[in-house]
Amino acid sequence: MASLVFQQTIGSLQTAGPSCSSGCHHDSRTASVKLLSKVNKVSLGYLTTDSFSSVQKRSGVIHASKSQVSVVDTVSSPSGNIASDTPKKANEAALILIRHGESLWNEKNLFTGCVDVPLTSKGVEEAIEAGKRISNIPVDMIYTSALIRAQMTAMLAMTQHRRRKVPIIMHNESEQAKLWSEIYSEETVKQSIPVVTAWQLNERMYGELQGLNKQETALKYGKDKVHEWRRSYDIPPPNGESLEMCAERAVAYFREHIEPQLQSGKNIMIAAHGNSLRSIIMYLDALTSQEVISLELSTGIPLLYIFKEGKFMRRGSPVGPTEAGVYAYTRRLAVYRQKLDEMLH
Repeated sequence: MASLVFQQTIGSLQTAGPSCSSGCHHDSRTASVKLLSKVNKVSLGYLTTDSFSSVQKRSGVIHASKSQVSVVDTVSSPSGNIASDTPKKANEAALILIRHGESLWNEKNLFTGCVDVPLTSKGVEEAIEAGKRISNIPVDMIYTSALIRAQMTAMLAMTQHRRRKVPIIMHNESEQAKLWSEIYSEETVKQSIPVVTAWQLNERMYGELQGLNKQETALKYGKDKVHEWRRSYDIPPPNGESLEMCAERAVAYFREHIEPQLQSGKNIMIAAHGNSLRSIIMYLDALTSQEVISLELSTGIPLLYIFKEGKFMRRGSPVGPTEAGVYAYTRRLAVYRQKLDEMLH
Protein backbone atom coordinates (compact mmCIF):
# COMPACT_ATOMS: atom_id res chain seq x y z
CA MET A 1 0.00 0.00 0.00
CA ALA A 2 1.35 3.36 -0.97
CA SER A 3 2.21 5.70 1.89
CA LEU A 4 -0.19 8.64 1.84
CA VAL A 5 0.28 12.03 3.43
CA PHE A 6 -1.95 15.06 3.66
CA GLN A 7 -0.15 18.30 2.89
CA GLN A 8 -1.24 21.88 3.36
CA THR A 9 -2.95 23.27 0.27
CA ILE A 10 -2.40 26.90 1.02
CA GLY A 11 1.36 27.21 0.80
CA SER A 12 2.87 29.56 3.32
CA LEU A 13 0.48 31.13 5.80
CA GLN A 14 3.08 33.54 7.04
CA THR A 15 2.49 36.28 4.48
CA ALA A 16 -0.75 38.16 4.13
CA GLY A 17 -2.20 38.57 0.69
CA PRO A 18 -2.28 41.97 -1.01
CA SER A 19 -5.14 44.36 -0.57
CA CYS A 20 -8.30 44.39 -2.63
CA SER A 21 -10.57 47.40 -2.75
CA SER A 22 -14.34 47.15 -2.59
CA GLY A 23 -14.53 47.47 -6.34
CA CYS A 24 -12.51 44.38 -7.22
CA HIS A 25 -14.05 42.25 -9.96
CA HIS A 26 -14.39 38.51 -10.43
CA ASP A 27 -11.58 37.62 -12.77
CA SER A 28 -9.83 34.46 -13.80
CA ARG A 29 -6.63 35.03 -11.86
CA THR A 30 -5.84 31.81 -10.09
CA ALA A 31 -2.97 30.33 -8.21
CA SER A 32 -1.12 27.52 -9.90
CA VAL A 33 -0.91 24.16 -8.20
CA LYS A 34 2.24 22.13 -7.81
CA LEU A 35 2.45 18.46 -7.09
CA LEU A 36 5.09 17.93 -4.44
CA SER A 37 5.75 14.22 -4.26
CA LYS A 38 8.05 11.81 -2.52
CA VAL A 39 8.89 8.26 -3.49
CA ASN A 40 5.99 5.96 -2.55
CA LYS A 41 4.17 8.85 -0.83
CA VAL A 42 1.08 10.75 -1.81
CA SER A 43 1.17 14.51 -1.37
CA LEU A 44 -1.48 17.15 -1.44
CA GLY A 45 -0.63 19.97 -3.82
CA TYR A 46 0.54 23.38 -2.70
CA LEU A 47 -0.84 26.60 -4.02
CA THR A 48 1.73 29.23 -4.82
CA THR A 49 1.59 32.33 -2.66
CA ASP A 50 2.39 34.86 -5.34
CA SER A 51 0.31 38.01 -5.20
CA PHE A 52 -3.01 37.78 -7.04
CA SER A 53 -2.25 41.22 -8.44
CA SER A 54 0.80 39.89 -10.27
CA VAL A 55 0.72 38.41 -13.75
CA GLN A 56 -2.34 36.32 -14.52
CA LYS A 57 -1.92 32.65 -13.61
CA ARG A 58 -3.34 29.58 -15.22
CA SER A 59 -5.58 27.36 -13.16
CA GLY A 60 -3.63 24.33 -11.97
CA VAL A 61 -4.95 20.81 -11.48
CA ILE A 62 -3.06 18.15 -9.59
CA HIS A 63 -2.33 14.96 -11.49
CA ALA A 64 -0.79 11.80 -10.12
CA SER A 65 1.03 8.84 -11.57
CA LYS A 66 0.04 5.25 -10.74
CA SER A 67 2.22 5.32 -7.65
CA GLN A 68 1.05 8.77 -6.57
CA VAL A 69 -2.50 9.72 -5.65
CA SER A 70 -3.47 13.33 -5.02
CA VAL A 71 -5.55 13.87 -1.91
CA VAL A 72 -7.30 16.80 -3.57
CA ASP A 73 -8.46 14.45 -6.32
CA THR A 74 -9.20 11.38 -4.23
CA VAL A 75 -11.36 13.13 -1.68
CA SER A 76 -13.78 13.99 -4.48
CA SER A 77 -13.97 10.44 -5.81
CA PRO A 78 -15.81 8.43 -3.14
CA SER A 79 -16.24 4.71 -3.17
CA GLY A 80 -19.68 3.14 -3.19
CA ASN A 81 -22.45 3.96 -5.61
CA ILE A 82 -21.67 7.63 -6.08
CA ALA A 83 -19.36 7.84 -9.07
CA SER A 84 -17.96 11.21 -8.08
CA ASP A 85 -18.81 14.09 -5.76
CA THR A 86 -17.08 16.42 -8.19
CA PRO A 87 -17.16 15.44 -11.88
CA LYS A 88 -13.82 16.02 -13.58
CA LYS A 89 -15.37 18.54 -15.97
CA ALA A 90 -17.87 20.10 -13.59
CA ASN A 91 -19.05 23.46 -14.88
CA GLU A 92 -20.20 24.60 -11.47
CA ALA A 93 -19.22 24.27 -7.84
CA ALA A 94 -20.90 24.89 -4.49
CA LEU A 95 -19.53 27.41 -1.99
CA ILE A 96 -20.87 27.24 1.57
CA LEU A 97 -20.14 30.03 4.06
CA ILE A 98 -20.77 29.50 7.77
CA ARG A 99 -20.18 31.95 10.59
CA HIS A 100 -19.08 30.08 13.71
CA GLY A 101 -21.55 29.27 16.44
CA GLU A 102 -21.85 31.30 19.64
CA SER A 103 -18.56 31.52 21.54
CA LEU A 104 -17.98 31.83 25.28
CA TRP A 105 -17.12 35.50 24.85
CA ASN A 106 -20.18 36.12 22.68
CA GLU A 107 -22.17 34.79 25.62
CA LYS A 108 -20.37 37.16 28.00
CA ASN A 109 -20.82 40.13 25.62
CA LEU A 110 -17.07 40.66 25.29
CA PHE A 111 -15.13 41.91 22.29
CA THR A 112 -13.42 38.78 20.99
CA GLY A 113 -11.58 39.62 17.77
CA CYS A 114 -8.55 37.36 17.38
CA VAL A 115 -8.63 35.96 20.93
CA ASP A 116 -8.99 32.19 20.60
CA VAL A 117 -12.02 31.07 22.64
CA PRO A 118 -14.24 28.00 22.10
CA LEU A 119 -17.95 27.58 21.47
CA THR A 120 -20.66 27.52 24.12
CA SER A 121 -23.08 24.60 24.31
CA LYS A 122 -25.45 26.76 22.27
CA GLY A 123 -22.68 27.31 19.73
CA VAL A 124 -22.16 23.57 19.49
CA GLU A 125 -25.88 23.12 18.79
CA GLU A 126 -25.77 25.87 16.16
CA ALA A 127 -22.85 24.18 14.41
CA ILE A 128 -24.66 20.83 14.39
CA GLU A 129 -27.81 22.47 13.03
CA ALA A 130 -25.74 24.13 10.31
CA GLY A 131 -24.41 20.71 9.39
CA LYS A 132 -27.93 19.35 9.03
CA ARG A 133 -28.79 22.17 6.65
CA ILE A 134 -25.91 21.34 4.31
CA SER A 135 -26.01 17.56 4.78
CA ASN A 136 -26.91 16.93 1.14
CA ILE A 137 -24.58 19.48 -0.46
CA PRO A 138 -21.20 18.16 -1.67
CA VAL A 139 -18.06 19.27 0.20
CA ASP A 140 -14.59 18.47 -1.18
CA MET A 141 -12.44 20.91 0.81
CA ILE A 142 -12.92 22.99 3.94
CA TYR A 143 -11.23 26.27 4.81
CA THR A 144 -11.38 27.71 8.31
CA SER A 145 -9.69 30.49 10.20
CA ALA A 146 -6.90 29.67 12.63
CA LEU A 147 -9.30 30.17 15.55
CA ILE A 148 -10.85 27.25 17.42
CA ARG A 149 -14.45 28.49 17.30
CA ALA A 150 -14.42 28.38 13.50
CA GLN A 151 -12.66 25.01 13.43
CA MET A 152 -15.11 23.52 15.95
CA THR A 153 -18.00 24.76 13.82
CA ALA A 154 -16.62 23.14 10.67
CA MET A 155 -15.89 19.82 12.37
CA LEU A 156 -19.24 19.61 14.15
CA ALA A 157 -21.12 20.55 10.99
CA MET A 158 -19.48 17.73 9.05
CA THR A 159 -20.62 15.14 11.61
CA GLN A 160 -24.09 15.64 10.15
CA HIS A 161 -23.17 15.25 6.49
CA ARG A 162 -24.75 12.21 4.88
CA ARG A 163 -21.59 11.41 2.91
CA ARG A 164 -19.83 10.62 6.22
CA LYS A 165 -16.41 11.72 5.07
CA VAL A 166 -13.97 12.63 7.84
CA PRO A 167 -12.60 16.20 7.94
CA ILE A 168 -8.86 16.17 8.68
CA ILE A 169 -6.90 19.30 9.53
CA MET A 170 -3.76 19.68 7.43
CA HIS A 171 -0.54 20.27 9.37
CA ASN A 172 2.29 21.95 7.54
CA GLU A 173 4.08 23.56 10.49
CA SER A 174 7.18 21.48 10.01
CA GLU A 175 8.54 18.45 8.18
CA GLN A 176 7.96 16.44 11.34
CA ALA A 177 4.33 17.55 11.49
CA LYS A 178 3.87 16.39 7.90
CA LEU A 179 5.57 13.07 8.63
CA TRP A 180 3.57 12.39 11.77
CA SER A 181 0.24 13.09 10.02
CA GLU A 182 0.78 10.57 7.23
CA ILE A 183 -2.12 8.32 6.26
CA TYR A 184 -1.25 4.85 5.01
CA SER A 185 -4.58 3.82 3.49
CA GLU A 186 -5.61 4.96 0.05
CA GLU A 187 -9.23 4.10 0.83
CA THR A 188 -9.12 6.20 4.02
CA VAL A 189 -7.85 9.16 2.02
CA LYS A 190 -10.79 8.78 -0.36
CA GLN A 191 -13.13 9.05 2.60
CA SER A 192 -11.45 12.17 4.02
CA ILE A 193 -11.84 15.90 3.46
CA PRO A 194 -8.79 18.17 3.82
CA VAL A 195 -9.32 21.08 6.20
CA VAL A 196 -7.07 24.07 5.54
CA THR A 197 -6.61 26.65 8.31
CA ALA A 198 -5.56 30.21 7.50
CA TRP A 199 -5.10 33.20 9.77
CA GLN A 200 -6.15 35.44 6.88
CA LEU A 201 -9.71 34.22 7.50
CA ASN A 202 -9.58 35.23 11.18
CA GLU A 203 -12.01 37.69 12.69
CA ARG A 204 -10.80 41.26 12.45
CA MET A 205 -8.45 42.21 15.24
CA TYR A 206 -10.23 44.49 17.70
CA GLY A 207 -7.05 45.92 19.21
CA GLU A 208 -7.41 47.41 22.67
CA LEU A 209 -11.09 46.47 22.80
CA GLN A 210 -10.42 42.73 22.93
CA GLY A 211 -11.64 41.27 26.22
CA LEU A 212 -13.64 44.38 27.14
CA ASN A 213 -17.35 44.25 27.89
CA LYS A 214 -19.26 45.84 25.01
CA GLN A 215 -21.81 47.62 27.18
CA GLU A 216 -19.21 48.95 29.59
CA THR A 217 -17.06 50.14 26.68
CA ALA A 218 -20.03 52.02 25.21
CA LEU A 219 -20.57 53.77 28.55
CA LYS A 220 -16.88 54.69 28.78
CA TYR A 221 -16.31 55.97 25.23
CA GLY A 222 -19.86 56.76 24.17
CA LYS A 223 -22.25 54.70 22.06
CA ASP A 224 -21.51 56.67 18.89
CA LYS A 225 -17.76 56.15 19.12
CA VAL A 226 -18.07 52.41 19.80
CA HIS A 227 -20.60 52.08 16.99
CA GLU A 228 -18.14 53.84 14.69
CA TRP A 229 -15.40 51.39 15.65
CA ARG A 230 -17.68 48.39 15.16
CA ARG A 231 -19.66 49.34 12.07
CA SER A 232 -17.71 51.85 9.98
CA TYR A 233 -15.78 50.54 7.00
CA ASP A 234 -12.44 52.29 7.33
CA ILE A 235 -12.16 53.45 10.96
CA PRO A 236 -10.34 50.92 13.18
CA PRO A 237 -10.64 50.59 16.96
CA PRO A 238 -7.52 51.64 18.90
CA ASN A 239 -4.56 49.59 17.58
CA GLY A 240 -6.95 47.27 15.76
CA GLU A 241 -8.23 46.55 12.26
CA SER A 242 -10.99 48.27 10.35
CA LEU A 243 -13.33 46.22 8.18
CA GLU A 244 -11.41 47.52 5.19
CA MET A 245 -8.15 46.13 6.60
CA CYS A 246 -9.79 42.79 7.35
CA ALA A 247 -11.17 42.69 3.80
CA GLU A 248 -7.73 43.24 2.32
CA ARG A 249 -6.36 40.01 3.77
CA ALA A 250 -9.53 37.88 3.62
CA VAL A 251 -10.44 38.71 0.02
CA ALA A 252 -6.85 38.39 -1.16
CA TYR A 253 -6.66 34.93 0.39
CA PHE A 254 -10.00 33.92 -1.11
CA ARG A 255 -9.00 35.03 -4.58
CA GLU A 256 -5.57 33.46 -4.50
CA HIS A 257 -6.30 30.15 -2.78
CA ILE A 258 -10.01 29.34 -2.64
CA GLU A 259 -11.34 30.64 -5.94
CA PRO A 260 -8.90 28.48 -7.97
CA GLN A 261 -10.28 25.39 -6.21
CA LEU A 262 -13.82 26.42 -7.20
CA GLN A 263 -12.66 26.97 -10.77
CA SER A 264 -11.32 23.42 -10.84
CA GLY A 265 -14.75 22.11 -9.77
CA LYS A 266 -14.13 21.59 -6.05
CA ASN A 267 -17.04 22.18 -3.68
CA ILE A 268 -15.83 24.36 -0.81
CA MET A 269 -17.02 25.15 2.69
CA ILE A 270 -15.62 28.13 4.60
CA ALA A 271 -16.16 28.36 8.35
CA ALA A 272 -15.02 31.74 9.58
CA HIS A 273 -16.21 34.92 11.30
CA GLY A 274 -18.63 37.80 10.96
CA ASN A 275 -16.18 40.30 9.53
CA SER A 276 -14.00 38.01 7.42
CA LEU A 277 -17.15 36.51 5.85
CA ARG A 278 -18.71 39.95 5.37
CA SER A 279 -15.55 40.87 3.49
CA ILE A 280 -15.78 37.82 1.24
CA ILE A 281 -19.51 38.40 0.63
CA MET A 282 -18.67 41.98 -0.29
CA TYR A 283 -16.47 40.55 -3.03
CA LEU A 284 -18.93 37.82 -4.12
CA ASP A 285 -21.92 40.18 -4.30
CA ALA A 286 -19.98 43.26 -5.44
CA LEU A 287 -21.23 45.29 -2.46
CA THR A 288 -20.15 48.86 -1.85
CA SER A 289 -18.42 49.91 1.36
CA GLN A 290 -21.72 51.42 2.49
CA GLU A 291 -23.73 48.29 1.72
CA VAL A 292 -21.37 45.93 3.52
CA ILE A 293 -21.45 47.78 6.84
CA SER A 294 -25.17 47.02 7.17
CA LEU A 295 -24.71 43.32 6.36
CA GLU A 296 -25.39 41.12 9.38
CA LEU A 297 -24.58 37.40 9.55
CA SER A 298 -26.19 35.13 12.12
CA THR A 299 -24.08 32.57 13.94
CA GLY A 300 -24.37 29.04 12.63
CA ILE A 301 -26.50 29.87 9.57
CA PRO A 302 -24.95 28.64 6.29
CA LEU A 303 -25.11 30.61 3.06
CA LEU A 304 -24.94 28.84 -0.29
CA TYR A 305 -23.37 30.22 -3.48
CA ILE A 306 -22.98 28.55 -6.85
CA PHE A 307 -19.83 29.28 -8.83
CA LYS A 308 -20.51 28.87 -12.54
CA GLU A 309 -18.83 30.29 -15.63
CA GLY A 310 -16.66 32.56 -13.53
CA LYS A 311 -19.58 34.10 -11.63
CA PHE A 312 -20.94 33.71 -8.12
CA MET A 313 -24.69 33.29 -7.69
CA ARG A 314 -26.14 33.55 -4.21
CA ARG A 315 -28.71 30.87 -3.45
CA GLY A 316 -29.53 31.89 0.09
CA SER A 317 -29.49 29.69 3.15
CA PRO A 318 -30.55 26.04 3.21
CA VAL A 319 -33.51 26.22 5.58
CA GLY A 320 -33.38 22.74 7.00
CA PRO A 321 -32.37 19.13 6.43
CA THR A 322 -35.83 18.13 5.21
CA GLU A 323 -36.37 21.12 2.92
CA ALA A 324 -36.21 19.94 -0.71
CA GLY A 325 -36.26 23.40 -2.23
CA VAL A 326 -32.57 24.08 -1.72
CA TYR A 327 -31.63 21.08 -3.86
CA ALA A 328 -33.59 22.42 -6.80
CA TYR A 329 -31.27 25.41 -7.03
CA THR A 330 -29.24 23.56 -9.65
CA ARG A 331 -29.63 20.30 -11.50
CA ARG A 332 -26.21 19.17 -10.28
CA LEU A 333 -27.12 19.50 -6.59
CA ALA A 334 -30.36 17.63 -7.18
CA VAL A 335 -28.48 14.80 -8.91
CA TYR A 336 -25.96 14.66 -6.06
CA ARG A 337 -28.72 14.28 -3.49
CA GLN A 338 -30.39 11.58 -5.58
CA LYS A 339 -27.12 9.65 -5.71
CA LEU A 340 -26.77 9.98 -1.94
CA ASP A 341 -30.27 8.58 -1.50
CA GLU A 342 -29.45 5.66 -3.75
CA MET A 343 -26.19 4.89 -1.96
CA LEU A 344 -27.52 5.22 1.58
CA HIS A 345 -30.83 3.48 1.04
